[in-house]
Amino acid sequence: MVSPFEIEEIFPDVAAGSRLPRRQQGASAQGLAVTLVADYTLPVRAWLPSAALVALLVESGVSSGAARTAISRLARRGVLESSRDGRHSSYRLTSDAADELSAGGAWIARFGEQARVWDGCWTLVAFSLPEEQRVQRRSLRAQLRWLGFAPLYDGLWVSPDSWNTMVEGRLSAVAFGSMTVFRAGHVDLAAAGGRSPVDAWDVVAIAGHYEDFERQWRPLLTRVRRRQVTGAAAVRARTQIMDSYRRIPLLDPQLPTELLPAGWPRARARELFIAVYDGLAEPAEKHVRATVAQAASETAAGIRAQSVAALAAR
Repeated sequence: MVSPFEIEEIFPDVAAGSRLPRRQQGASAQGLAVTLVADYTLPVRAWLPSAALVALLVESGVSSGAARTAISRLARRGVLESSRDGRHSSYRLTSDAADELSAGGAWIARFGEQARVWDGCWTLVAFSLPEEQRVQRRSLRAQLRWLGFAPLYDGLWVSPDSWNTMVEGRLSAVAFGSMTVFRAGHVDLAAAGGRSPVDAWDVVAIAGHYEDFERQWRPLLTRVRRRQVTGAAAVRARTQIMDSYRRIPLLDPQLPTELLPAGWPRARARELFIAVYDGLAEPAEKHVRATVAQAASETAAGIRAQSVAALAAR
């Protein structure tokens, strides 16, 4: 299984080693470029004329100079590959980047799709690393967080997920010091200083992120359903909602519903994301095709807006 951070673009900067750009505060030019290319070319790795990609980035608020620099850097990093016909150049995702983004897109699209069944047990990872191994400690913590664990105490991380071969493989690769893994149930001591495993996650803060997402995107939904968002605005909104929503699977570890407050907003956020992202697919694809055709003076072959269902099916 590929790390969704090998979705680093489809996400924040929690995993080391990905060639894809790390997320910054807001959307970086490289991040927007990868999102745009992936959203409309991923299944067949269609070519996008450089002029069209620059134009789409400019419509998203990136200067033309910054857009060209971002494309060039992505090519140097092995995310994009180029083709030239006379004075005109085109770009597409490399095979490796497309594989990473497909895995990441599927992970996002499937998030919250089904309620999880929990057996009441926790997986615990206890580790000890010498002070001089700070880099290794950060690497281990990054992997644990990506794998759905959270720190109950400094060297004790917990997850409600069962132990599996993917987790074992990831942790074996970064087990630089002493490590113990075990499965256990929680015994509530009812003591004043006792901590529940759920306390490893800031549930209130996670709920706040959901509220921010709802506040940002709910007002647009009526206009989307009335087909009032078209052209460059449709592409821009679709890119932005993906950029916003893809952070949620990292923030919300999909704790079992019995451990969460009533009315947990995960399902509402997923429904809102699908309604806007899929609802804007047709006008956004139409605009991207028109932009490509204008830049290349030919049919925009292979350009197709992704749907949440198509992403999940990969």
